[in-house]
Amino acid sequence: MRLDKYLVHANIGTRKEVKELIRKSRIKVNGVIVKKDDLKVDENIDIILLDDEEVIYQKYVYYMLNKPQGVVSATTDRKDKTVLECFDIPLKDDVFPVGRLDKDTEGLLLISNDGALAHRLLSLKYHVDKKYYVKCEKEVTTEMIASLEDVIKLKDETYQPGKVERIGVDEIYLTIQEGKFHQVKRMLHYVGNEVTYLKRVQFGSLKLDEKLRPGEWRSLTKEEIVELGGQL
Repeated sequence: MRLDKYLVHANIGTRKEVKELIRKSRIKVNGVIVKKDDLKVDENIDIILLDDEEVIYQKYVYYMLNKPQGVVSATTDRKDKTVLECFDIPLKDDVFPVGRLDKDTEGLLLISNDGALAHRLLSLKYHVDKKYYVKCEKEVTTEMIASLEDVIKLKDETYQPGKVERIGVDEIYLTIQEGKFHQVKRMLHYVGNEVTYLKRVQFGSLKLDEKLRPGEWRSLTKEEIVELGGQL
């Protein structure tokens, strides 16, 4: 692995920032100051130091992305920009979006390489909440809310009851646990309304950082990783 990639994965900084650290002779490999950011290192053997403090390589990485509209929740796509292309750092080869958001949906998306955590978050037997801000075409009536909070049976699909918080005449928070294809849009269509804007604001214990603009990301804090059930 390249030295600059190692340092980025260890959350030392962006690629530009770690290159600057190397240029300023602040990085040592096995006790020797290095000047080349493309130096090959072995994360299992070599000892990397920043200002004589060991840099610990992270096996698992966890990123929060505020997914923008027009980007697909995939690792590769021949037609559209993917969520991984929103990152300005070299990502591990095994990272992936945990779950998916529709192409025109914004909001919280977890990017990680922790397969066990992904399974727990996405498996229905763990009942993990997914909370969405929903802007609707018209007023969300009391009758509509009652229907959304009941089982919805379509010809090809059945949705378990959601939880609705009204925040405006045509605005709600809708919490579901399934996250099936176009589920929120189909639920609103079923009750006689349409979604005009959709943003996921929470996934399990993880809440969208409102400081992140669409397309921006940050690493999860240690507290967020632990609460979510990840591995430090």
